[in-house]
Formats: sequence, structure tokens, C-alpha cells
Amino acid sequence: MLNPLLLIKLVILKTGLFFILFIFAFKQGNTQQDTSALFKRFPVVPPFSLMKTDSGWITKDGLKKNHPLIIMYFSPGCHHCVDQMEDMLKRKNDFNEIQILLATYQPLEELRAFEQKYKLYDYPNIQSGRDTKYFLQPFYRIRNLPYLALYDKKGKLVTTFEGNVKVDQLVGAFK
Repeated sequence: MLNPLLLIKLVILKTGLFFILFIFAFKQGNTQQDTSALFKRFPVVPPFSLMKTDSGWITKDGLKKNHPLIIMYFSPGCHHCVDQMEDMLKRKNDFNEIQILLATYQPLEELRAFEQKYKLYDYPNIQSGRDTKYFLQPFYRIRNLPYLALYDKKGKLVTTFEGNVKVDQLVGAFK
């Protein structure tokens, strides 16, 4: 038979150990969630490089200064992405002062067909390119398309959206 004092110490020790392990596990879980997406740790326009369909490059340094920016990660064959682009083009005047950067992981041939279909070369504020280094998807932890990241004119992150977004909500986020 165990000494009652020893039994009480053993229960206290086990209980204390349980709480320490619980707190440690909870803290680890929160740390990973808070820092898992790089865009949350670095809420500024990321240092991307996208290959254009003419084999040129679009980089952060090539963007217009002091203009808001929408980075839209998309796939030319995704019907949600197509719907988003069509909604935005219907209200193109609302985006005159906003740079729109379309980024895809799909082959350049698909991007080229998308550019031609929507005559993107007619819009000086829209650029598109292929994320050949697959940088943006892990940076934003993208799970659904289209994915939109909005930055103010100083390059600071305003908000992000996964899936289709109403144009009024996009435009309103910059006000």
C-alpha cells in the first residue's frame, strides 16, 4: 500500500505535467498558425517575378509607384476565375487607378489565349504573367482560386480574398 502523502505528490506531479504539456502543445499550434502564411509575416508586396507571354518579366520593382495593386492568382481554365475577370472588366472604369497583376501557374500558351480572349493588352493597368518559380502559391497559402491580394498605394496589404468577390467589395476595400 502506498503512502497517502506519496500518492498525493504523484497525482500533483502527473497533473502538473499534463498541464505543462497541454500549454506547450497549444502554444506550438498557435505559433504555427500565426506564422504559417508568409504574407501575414511580411504584409507588403512580395518580391515576385512573373514571365510574360512575350518572355519578358514583371517584377515588384517594375510596378507603378503610389498606385494600389490587386494581385489575382488564377487559372485561365477556371470558371470562377473567368467569372471574376469578366465582372472586373464590366466595371473597368472602377479600376482605372488600380494596377491589376494576373498571375498563373498554367503554361504560357493558356495565358496567351486568355490575354487574347479578354484583350488584356487594351488595358494599360493590367499585366499578366506566369509564376514560373511557384512563389506566390506558398507565399499566400492559396487553396482556392481566384485568390486576390489587395495592396494600398504604399504597398501595404489591405486584405485578401479566396474565391469570387463582388466588384463593389474589391473597390470598397481601397477606400
